[in-house]
Amino acid sequence: MGTPAELISPRSPRVAAARRLARRNFRTKERRFIAEGPQAVREAVAHRGEAGPTLIELFATVEAAERHADIVAAARAAGARVHHASDEVLADVSQTITPQGLVGVCHFLDSPFEEILKGEPKLVAVLAHVRDPGNAGTVLRCADAAGADAVVLTDASVDLYNPKSVRASVGSLFHLPVAVGVPVERAVAGLRAAGVRILAADGAGEDDLDAELDAGTMGGPSAWVFGNEAWGLPEETRALADAVVRVPIHGKAESLNLATAAAVCLYASARAQRAPGGCRSVTPS
Repeated sequence: MGTPAELISPRSPRVAAARRLARRNFRTKERRFIAEGPQAVREAVAHRGEAGPTLIELFATVEAAERHADIVAAARAAGARVHHASDEVLADVSQTITPQGLVGVCHFLDSPFEEILKGEPKLVAVLAHVRDPGNAGTVLRCADAAGADAVVLTDASVDLYNPKSVRASVGSLFHLPVAVGVPVERAVAGLRAAGVRILAADGAGEDDLDAELDAGTMGGPSAWVFGNEAWGLPEETRALADAVVRVPIHGKAESLNLATAAAVCLYASARAQRAPGGCRSVTPS
């Protein structure tokens, strides 16, 4: 039998430092955040920023290290410090009730808004007043799945690195550029100057998503602006958009939640942009 792995002490300064990242002020000061679970850690291992590998260190239970030996080996190869940890330590640094055995400490990875504009984005999700971290992470995941080029979180939205946001993104945080803390006026002005049409998603919008698709207006670059979960977009933000668009409700549901509406809107744009020659009307003549 091999020698049992040496476990890091719960009183280790490394454990204390990781534990502090549950608080936003420490995340901001250290420019580090926590990624939990095999999917997020695998994506963190593969991600590299301008300064080098994103994953700094990894805490893993002995069982998880054996089960996910490929992730642990890749983390070591990328230069991350790997610590074998007890369930007690994992529970201490994790923000979930049932940790999955792997917790990574990562460098911040947000991109400057100007860099996103230089990339000539065709599809962007702008989270203008999104306060729920789970919704923010889920919209980011939807944007990634729809093939968006970037996500922008305004200064009125939740912290990108909130543990709930990171978990809800299910690794998508590591897949596409994300800008944070951008005032909504600046985000809209910059995207419009880059040739991107601004679409505000609102259940009371004057324009219908189906009508927009039928009219063939959605084949060009577009940015969807999503608002607060409870009260939507304020009038001053709606006024910034080129169109305020509602997702049609064909059944008896009162409304769609934010993440569902975002998925519908982003996929509508993705489909229109990928159609030959842009989206053409399907309404019978």
